[in-house]
Amino acid sequence: MGVDPGARQGGVGGRAPGSVPALNIVLAWRTVRKHWVIALVTAVAVFLLVAFYTLGQKKIYQATATIQFDPNPPRPLGRGVDTVVEMGTGSYWNNREYYETQYKIIQSMRVALAVVRDLNLHNDSAFLENLPPGKPGPSKAVSPEEAAEVLRERLTVDPVKESRLAIVRFTDADSQRAQRVLSVLVNTYVEQNLDDVLTSTDSAVEWLRTQLDKLKGDLESSEMALHDYKIDKNILSVAIDDQSNMLREEMKQLNEALTATRAKREEVRARRDELAKMKASEPADLPSSELLQSHTLQGLRERHDEVVREYKALLGEGKGARHPDVRAAEERVTAAKAALMAEVKNIRGALERDVDVVSRQEAGLAALFERAQKQAFELNLLEIEYNRLRRSKDNNEKLYALVLERTKEADLTRMMRVSNIRVPDPPLAQKKPVRPRVPMNLAAGLLAGVGLGVAAALGRAMLDRTLKTPDDVEQELGLPFLGLLPEISPEERQAGKRAERRGGRPRRGARGGAGSRELIVHEQPFSGAAEAARAVRTNLLFMAPDNPYRVLLITSAGPSEGKTTVVCCIATAMAQAEQRVVMVDCDLRRPRLHRVFGKSTNVGVTTALLEGKLPDEELMRTEVPNLWVLPAGPLPPNPAELFHSERFKVLLEQLTARYDRVIIDSPPIVAVTDAAILSTLAEGTVLVTRAFKTQRELARHGVRSLLDVGGKAAGVVLNAVDLDRDEYRYYHYYSYKKEGFYGQDDPRADAPADERPGDSAAAS
Repeated sequence: MGVDPGARQGGVGGRAPGSVPALNIVLAWRTVRKHWVIALVTAVAVFLLVAFYTLGQKKIYQATATIQFDPNPPRPLGRGVDTVVEMGTGSYWNNREYYETQYKIIQSMRVALAVVRDLNLHNDSAFLENLPPGKPGPSKAVSPEEAAEVLRERLTVDPVKESRLAIVRFTDADSQRAQRVLSVLVNTYVEQNLDDVLTSTDSAVEWLRTQLDKLKGDLESSEMALHDYKIDKNILSVAIDDQSNMLREEMKQLNEALTATRAKREEVRARRDELAKMKASEPADLPSSELLQSHTLQGLRERHDEVVREYKALLGEGKGARHPDVRAAEERVTAAKAALMAEVKNIRGALERDVDVVSRQEAGLAALFERAQKQAFELNLLEIEYNRLRRSKDNNEKLYALVLERTKEADLTRMMRVSNIRVPDPPLAQKKPVRPRVPMNLAAGLLAGVGLGVAAALGRAMLDRTLKTPDDVEQELGLPFLGLLPEISPEERQAGKRAERRGGRPRRGARGGAGSRELIVHEQPFSGAAEAARAVRTNLLFMAPDNPYRVLLITSAGPSEGKTTVVCCIATAMAQAEQRVVMVDCDLRRPRLHRVFGKSTNVGVTTALLEGKLPDEELMRTEVPNLWVLPAGPLPPNPAELFHSERFKVLLEQLTARYDRVIIDSPPIVAVTDAAILSTLAEGTVLVTRAFKTQRELARHGVRSLLDVGGKAAGVVLNAVDLDRDEYRYYHYYSYKKEGFYGQDDPRADAPADERPGDSAAAS
């Protein structure tokens, strides 16, 4: 026999790397297919709701108009002339603020009120049909402000990207009324914009005229102040800069004359001092410059030199000092020397007088220069005040001219009525309604319905916290999956009854009657349930092939999950494999094995513990070959204490010595501690879960209780599985478990249990 494919398939451990997302989609699709009714009902309900809501809505029409904004308005007076009132600006961000401002103005209460009063919309009941919640209805009095709010709620302004255009839209139940309202609104906005500009221009003109009169007075005052200052300071009409230049030239000339005089003084003083150095004993040592300047002095020196040569010549002839010629020559030398020195003295006196004259000239020139310098300083002070008065006059003159020019421009602009708002496309009404969008709404309703239907199906699956499939068992509990036992079908029950009638051997005392689930493996060995039980048996044998489980505990997390049924099926399958098997009913609180096999409760586990020996084997024999049962016996008040006793361990030793397999039926492990105690004595524990009933949290609690006491978990059996459910359609390897490998058409399926050949072979 091979291992049941269900024990080796499913679970996250068998997935190939990278296949998780695809598997999740497949699981979601399986879940939706399972709960297709919920998904379909939800989808249809949502689609119908959307359809009824869409078809029940009033048709709304839309009128559109295109408006063009020009932040830089046209200038009929020329590009060089700036307007008085700026309608826009030049920078990008300021232009953007301008556009946003205009969008808000179009939707403003001021424009809306003007439209309402112009068209008398606050008295138009058709226009007021769709008032917002909480506001008066059309039958009640409505103020213009409330009607304006209605208009503003139906009005939208959408700018066109990368342009100066904006699309204005207005919606209404009547297409003609929508066009009419939008036309009046656009015209009102353009007129109000122009009126605002003209009003601002009028205000600017009045202000400019007031400033013009004031500036005229200021200009006249500044002109008279400048004139009075010229008279007071004796300033000619010549520009003060020219006077400053003249005074500067005069000072330059005086400075040059003063410098020349000082140079001459130093020159004369130098000649005087040079002559003063001349000694009377050496009259020939005259400066060459003096000789060059005075012919008289030059002649006297030549005369002196001549008589000196004559004197020396006479002495050279050998004439003595008393010689008359020598004495005459000496007298001529003395006379020439005296004349030369007298001339030098006269020149020195003249130089002294020249020094005095030059000094007086220098003093006069210095006085003139100082006076000119003083006049220059005074002129600087006059220039400062003069320039201040002149600047005041020039500024007043410029301001007056500018304001006068702007006043004239403003008057012209006001008369021309130039606007920077244009309407390229006048309001047009669409023939088709914009709401409701029936195709789009129905498509959205269909998509929403499908989405909500899928969500409802997945939510229904998520709210179901029960274990359903082998994947759930392995993923949630982390234990090996040993196999499943299918739910017994009505056909299998009828087949069991037919087999019992043909065999003529009714079970004694059995309350289940023919075709009961507990003995289906014996009564219908070729059925799907029998095949499943043998698969569980095979998996248990392969769990420990070298040391097979001899003492096996069958328990569950909660009550009514089919422990007794699993015990009978597994025990019968092992008995069919020619093994001596005994079932021990250790559920000393609610025993059931004695009912299945029609045994008395007078003899059982409790009596064996009291007597210290097993009952007679004939009392324990069942109608299933190689299968015995030890009922619970009389129920004690303290079952847990009995399982802790040494006598119970001795009882298990006696059973294992006599039989090949000991299978224990126990109470739920979560409800009471009996199963936890028994798990420490058994070689393996099988946890039974019931499909679509056992909660995942309860099963995990049961596994935790088993492992906490040191029990050895052999695996999990999924009981009462309805293989016709959608959850198992995708487990194709379970299809043979519905009717068995041979099927109900096989002639051996209806044969009596003792006449069916090959039970052991079929089991293997």
